[in-house]
Amino acid sequence: MTAGYVRGLHEVADGTYAYLQPDGGWGWSNAGLVVGDGASLLVDTLFDLRLTSEMLSAMAPAVRTAPIATLVNTHANGDHCYGNQLVHGAEIVASAATAEEMPEVPPAMLAALNAAPGEVGDLFRRFFGEFEFAGIELRLPTRTFEGRLDLDVGGRPVELIEVGPAHTRGDTIAHVPDARTVYTGDILFIGGQPIVWAGPLENWIAACDLIAALDVDAVVPGHGPVTDKAGVARVRDYLAWVLREASARQDAGIDAFDAARDLAAAVAADPSQPFSSWNEYGRICVNVDTVYRSRDPRHASPDVVEQFRRMAAIESAPGR
Repeated sequence: MTAGYVRGLHEVADGTYAYLQPDGGWGWSNAGLVVGDGASLLVDTLFDLRLTSEMLSAMAPAVRTAPIATLVNTHANGDHCYGNQLVHGAEIVASAATAEEMPEVPPAMLAALNAAPGEVGDLFRRFFGEFEFAGIELRLPTRTFEGRLDLDVGGRPVELIEVGPAHTRGDTIAHVPDARTVYTGDILFIGGQPIVWAGPLENWIAACDLIAALDVDAVVPGHGPVTDKAGVARVRDYLAWVLREASARQDAGIDAFDAARDLAAAVAADPSQPFSSWNEYGRICVNVDTVYRSRDPRHASPDVVEQFRRMAAIESAPGR
């Protein structure tokens, strides 16, 4: 069945589920569940303990006779791993690059930013104020891999394929062949602009091509509704557009932030543009900056606080 985009657990194929969190914006991520004979696999946890606890409660009937024995973290962002501590007794699997990156933004850092006074606190509460980061103990992977890892989940094969660096340094997708389903982590944002923290964009485009080549019907993104290969193609088209347009502006000597504002204004002025209705359009400034940095190692990217300031500025600009 195809999941409607409502919060909760949806069966997308026999014994294969998506846990969805509309509207898919900042922090509102998806997760997945593969139920085998006597054991299950969980794809990602959520951004805080309350949300993860609610998800695990919703999954409880499906795993009553098949407890979660394996947890896969698709990448290092907290909205896909901060709830790990609640999945008791499971082996936690991630790419080696994800395991290395995960401690770089601990929950305490986001808790402090959300609680900060003044402009910085106001900025981060705008993006993450609905989440509670206090009391989270970062639980790191207990098993890592590079490239590819084939798992057996109660007699069901699950293929983990590392496709990063792209969104982050170690992005992984989880392919369930017998269910014709793939969990993409944040290689796919559906209904919102992707954000390319790591890059290069060429790697992310290649990841989209890899997903499109799989024999799948159900594609569960990291954010947004369950989609199909047409959704994959739209994300690929967006990334190719950013790469092309940002590269041209870099070659013309235009500042990265000015280039991002130019592209955001062009999309806003043309409702027929296929990305004009996507949310989180301020992310264009991070994506353009990543193109500049990938093409020129001398390019100095702003720090993360300034990146969020720039995203907020684009989304607050007149005419949007």
